[in-house]
Amino acid sequence: MGEAIQEFEDNVEATAAWDGALFDIWLDYRELIEESLGPHGEAAFARHPPPEGGRCIDIGCGLGDTTLRLAELVGAKGHAHGVDVAPRMIEVAQQGLERDGAENVTFAVADVETDGLGDTYDYAFGRCGVMFFANPVTAFRNVRQHLAPGGLLNVVVWRRKLDNEWLHKAEQVVKKYLDKPDETDQPTCGPGPFAMANADTVSDMVKYGGYEDISLARCDLPYKIGNDLDQAVAFNMAIGPAAEVLRLWGDRVADIRPTIEAELYEALAEFVTDDGTVVGASSTWIVSAQAPG
Repeated sequence: MGEAIQEFEDNVEATAAWDGALFDIWLDYRELIEESLGPHGEAAFARHPPPEGGRCIDIGCGLGDTTLRLAELVGAKGHAHGVDVAPRMIEVAQQGLERDGAENVTFAVADVETDGLGDTYDYAFGRCGVMFFANPVTAFRNVRQHLAPGGLLNVVVWRRKLDNEWLHKAEQVVKKYLDKPDETDQPTCGPGPFAMANADTVSDMVKYGGYEDISLARCDLPYKIGNDLDQAVAFNMAIGPAAEVLRLWGDRVADIRPTIEAELYEALAEFVTDDGTVVGASSTWIVSAQAPG
């Protein structure tokens, strides 16, 4: 009983973050995020395509872009179902669905750790969302219980910080001045984007979730972090490990923010390209596994 209560409390806090300030930020930077993160999802689809005509679930679907892409890949005879813990994310995804009129897509608010996921699926996908699970083994197990025998899990997670240097540099700038506060009135986002960066760690999580034939493939791609340096700095102060520390401190560190911002301009200037856009290296794992058949 105690474990279930803890999971619930963890999820309440993460839900509050993703349905609150992080939702607003994600919506503000949606175009930039999708342009840069989208190729990592496409690489995962290319490596492990969803079955034509199959039923798919999109774990942590956010604003629904990946769910709509899944629906295209499986075709009219297939179906893509997107779930996210944040009701506002699903509201925007549903609005997009109503606008685009796709007939083989559905969305629902669901906590992948604790809720039923609506159906049995042939394929489960997730693009850079599963790292935020408070209890990842529980979540992977729940997904596996909704997969048909032999069904495929295919998720994208961030690799180590050193291979995503633009994020690491921004975090190092903030760490010169601030650590995470011991107390804050802001909800945290969960374990964070690099919670599954270690190959052995994520492999064990999936293994104990009940999967077989686990494999990891490294995916290195350029990642645009801004159309110009101003946007790149603002982006890093809004989302990512550096931004999370700033968000948790809130207005209590207003006096130091201009100094941090100025140092971020210096740190990110090396990523400015000839056309003025700001592009860094990015590295993810494509993690795949099968439900026992």
